[in-house]
Order: sequence, then structure tokens, then C-alpha cells
Amino acid sequence: MIRTALLSAAALLVTGCQTAAPQTKAPKPPAFVEAACGGCHAVEPPFLSPNPESPSFAAIANREGLSKATLAEWLVDAHNYPEQMDFDLTREQAQQIADYMITLRRADYVPEQ
Repeated sequence: MIRTALLSAAALLVTGCQTAAPQTKAPKPPAFVEAACGGCHAVEPPFLSPNPESPSFAAIANREGLSKATLAEWLVDAHNYPEQMDFDLTREQAQQIADYMITLRRADYVPEQ
């Protein structure tokens, strides 16, 4: 009985000393994003685009020189869209998408092949 108690105490000490890996959960995109963008772009992990010609949101967010402001402005300027993206976003929607996409930046990002 003493041996069992000592083993239990040792197990608790070892468990208490272990550090769990930080759990970083990807943020959820705004509700309208899946409907507006998800037909072509991968908007959430694991970032597999339904249309292979369309970059994932992670690929866009991790482009060099991109900022939240330039992304939001590009999204508002419908004349910049490829023909397949022929729809309009309000400034608020564009800002919400840009805010979300910037959260997908990663220092260890590896570009898609």
C-alpha cells in the first residue's frame, strides 16, 4: 500500500513537471467568408483550396509586403478581381476578411508547391 502511494505521488510529480505544448487554435473566419470565398479558396486549415488555381488564404496572408491595409483596399477594388471573383464587398466586409487573413501569418510559413 505504501509502495502504491509512493508510485502515485511520483507519477503526480512527474506529470506536474511536464509542460504541455501550447495549443494554438486557428481563429474562425467571419461567417460570410466561407460562402463568399470558400468555393475557390481554402479559408481555414488545412488550407486545401477547392480550386487548385486559387491560392489559400494562408498563402495570400504570408505574401511578402502584404499589409492589412493593402489587402483590405484590394478587396474593395472590384476592378482588381479576376473575372471569376465578380462580386462586391462592402468596406466592412473587406476589413473583416483582411483582419482574419492577417491572423494566418506565420514566421515558419512554407509556401505551397
